[in-house]
Amino acid sequence: MSAPAAPDDAQETPRRDRGPRGRLRDRSELGVCALLLAVGVLVLTDALTMETVASARGPVGPRTVPVVVGVALLVVSVLLALDVLRGGRGEAEAGEDVDLAEPGDWRTVALLAGVFLAFAALIDPLGFPVAGALLFWGSAYALGSRTHALTRDPLIAAGLSVATYAVFHLLLGVPLPGGPLMGVL
Repeated sequence: MSAPAAPDDAQETPRRDRGPRGRLRDRSELGVCALLLAVGVLVLTDALTMETVASARGPVGPRTVPVVVGVALLVVSVLLALDVLRGGRGEAEAGEDVDLAEPGDWRTVALLAGVFLAFAALIDPLGFPVAGALLFWGSAYALGSRTHALTRDPLIAAGLSVATYAVFHLLLGVPLPGGPLMGVL
C-alpha cells in the first residue's frame, strides 16, 4: 500500500487579479505606517528644535524622552511597512461582543457629546467640582445607568469629582478652577 500523494507545495494556484480596490484593501495598513512615520518625524522635529536650558542633572535632559519616542515611532513604522509588504495582515475585528448587523447607537453618542460640551462650557463659571459632577453623572446616564438615578448616581458623581479635584489640585499641584466652592475645598 502506498500513502496518498502529498500536494506539491511548489505549485501554487495563481492569484486572481482583484482589481485596484482589492489591492488597496490588501495594503490598507500602509496608511497606518504613513501616519506613524509622520507622527515620528513631527515628534523628532519638535524634540530636536526644542530650546533647552543647561542643567547639572546629567546627560538626560528634556529632549531625551521625545527623541526616544520619535525614534521608536519611526522604527515601528518601518517594521510594520516591511511586514505589510511581505504579506502580513492584521487580524480582522471578530466583533465577539458586538452585533455588527445592528446600527450604531447615535443617541448615546449625542448624549455623551452634549455632556462633554456642557462640561467644557461650565468648568470656568461653576468650577471643576460642580462641572465634573455633572460630567460624571451625565456620562453615567448616557451610558445607561438608570438605577436610583436621582439618589445614588449624583452622590457617586459628586464624590468622584471632589476626589479628582483633591488629587489633582491639592496633591499633584495642578491648578483646577474651584468655582463657587473655592473657599470650601
